[in-house]
Amino acid sequence: MDKITEEIAHFIGMFHTNLEQARARESYTDFSFVSTTHEAQSSPVDGSTFASDYEFEGYDPYLNYRPLYPIFPLASPWPTLHRQIENHDALDRLVLRTDMELTSRAAFASTVSFQMIVPPLEPPGSVANYFHQHVILSDNDVFSVGGHGFVVSAEMVDPLAVLQAAQPVLQLSPLADLVTPGSAGEIITLVRAAAEALEDADYGASDYAVMHQGETLSGIYVNGHLVTEAPKLEDHHSFDDGTEDETEEVGGYTETSHYDHPLLDASVTITLGGNTVLNDAVLKSLWSGAKVTAVVGDHFEINAIIQINAIWDMDDFGGGLSHWSEGSDPNDIFNIASFERQAPGTPQQGAESISDQFPSYWSVTEISGDLMIVNWLEQYIFMTDNDVGIVSASGAQTSVITGDNTGINHTSIFELGYSYDLIIIGGSVYDASIIEQINVLFDSDQIGAMPGFQTNGAGEVSSSANLLWNQASIHNIGGDDRFSALPDSYLQAALSLANGDGELPDALLNDPAFAGLAGLRVLYISGDLINLQYIRQTSIVGDNDQIALAMDAVIPNLDADWTVETGGNALINNAAILDLDSLGSTYVGGEQYSQETLIQAELISSQPDLGSQDPTLLASEAVLFLDETMLDDNVEPSSGVSTTTDPAQSQDDGLQTLLA
Repeated sequence: MDKITEEIAHFIGMFHTNLEQARARESYTDFSFVSTTHEAQSSPVDGSTFASDYEFEGYDPYLNYRPLYPIFPLASPWPTLHRQIENHDALDRLVLRTDMELTSRAAFASTVSFQMIVPPLEPPGSVANYFHQHVILSDNDVFSVGGHGFVVSAEMVDPLAVLQAAQPVLQLSPLADLVTPGSAGEIITLVRAAAEALEDADYGASDYAVMHQGETLSGIYVNGHLVTEAPKLEDHHSFDDGTEDETEEVGGYTETSHYDHPLLDASVTITLGGNTVLNDAVLKSLWSGAKVTAVVGDHFEINAIIQINAIWDMDDFGGGLSHWSEGSDPNDIFNIASFERQAPGTPQQGAESISDQFPSYWSVTEISGDLMIVNWLEQYIFMTDNDVGIVSASGAQTSVITGDNTGINHTSIFELGYSYDLIIIGGSVYDASIIEQINVLFDSDQIGAMPGFQTNGAGEVSSSANLLWNQASIHNIGGDDRFSALPDSYLQAALSLANGDGELPDALLNDPAFAGLAGLRVLYISGDLINLQYIRQTSIVGDNDQIALAMDAVIPNLDADWTVETGGNALINNAAILDLDSLGSTYVGGEQYSQETLIQAELISSQPDLGSQDPTLLASEAVLFLDETMLDDNVEPSSGVSTTTDPAQSQDDGLQTLLA
């Protein structure tokens, strides 16, 4: 056989072999999950019957369920028969003995001692977190597009000048000088200094700020006014770019286009700005709490929200653009703050007999010194996007896109710790929740036309539509009416624990707050309880653009449509603090101080202070950032870009060249 015939024969033989194997499968015995045995009977299903004395009833919409409050677990006692002991040892913190005299049928007296070992409690440790998140970006672009023949010789706005211009805004906060504390003593000093600075703050005569202060604040405040519902961020800003990819299959491959709508006619689109910076932080501190908190010393609490929005948006348009339409989208500025306090409800007992029961034993865990619960978070974003360029129209479609940068800081902390029935603090309580939010935007744009520039097509310019958004929330668990004077029984218990005795008076055990508990879980702190939750969010953006529109020196196109968009920046700060103060009552032996403060400020400047810019006429506006020889007669057209950058000033994005 030739080679091809031999290959076919081998193939047919292999086919017959596989066919016979497939046919043989039909004679296989059926699979059974039960093995047949002759010695014993078996069944694949358990034949036992199930019966219940109870039957399910239908749905009852009026069935009221009252959950039981957690009861201290009972220890398992064991009896020991011995002779009657007249003197018993004193109670210690972990062991309780109760003697009951019994008379047996044999007419002899004895004493049965029940020893109950209470499970030990784990004390909470101090927690201290210090976070510093920084985003620094410099995206200053210089571009020359088209055959206009001019040379760019621009001086960028110095990032240092942006920082210096923002300093007065940063100093408007009464807590601007707070520095990171490093010890318990420094934190106590900081909390007291912050309370004093907030008390001394006075914005009564200000036309740009509103201040609310009192022992407690409640509700939602928007730009200084109390409202019933807060604005929603999604109604003013979307993190989606809004473009829909259009796919087209070409030659078996898929090509993706990111344009919303194709441009058919000659046009020029200049899109600058569009930067988004976001600081987002959520702190949930549920580290330790109790149904009753007894403080021998002072109880010092402050809650404060400080929100400042500042914008420089003084735009200058040349005379050659007087017939253009101007975008109508204004700047949106929001300061949104909410204060909320939740008082835990009184637990309901499941039976009347339980409500008559009071603790007969207790377990104590002790912290020698201070208990610190500290979260210090600082988020900072500094961005410059000062673009300079010259653009002319040709017969094609021209699109210049710069900016569109995004900077995000995000932190989420959830601290879930320990719960007790009673916390006794030998020192004082210092509790502070503070949120500072500051947005500063410089968006003073210059858009001018070179001499001889004209167009018959449509022209539109939009230079605002910026969003400055501060939103903060402080939610405390613990009612504002939970404070009472320290009873003598709690003071005696604190002194006993300080001396190492561990005695709890009967008056304390019979406190109605402990009704229904068989035993108490007690945390004793010999020092101070320090709870500091602090968030500072700062965003500074410089977006001062300078654009010159020129005619093409070779083939001028008067029918091109022009669209110039600057602005559109979004500065967003979002912060929330959830803090556990108390799950019930708080007894204070010393001074009780409470302060809640809200400061909301909106500053809108009409002075373009940066870069010594004072354009009043088209010619002077062009001279600021273009070669002065462009106004001379008999000058040969030149092309190219000339820039001067200092890499030491910031992190450049590498696009300091032509963009087209």
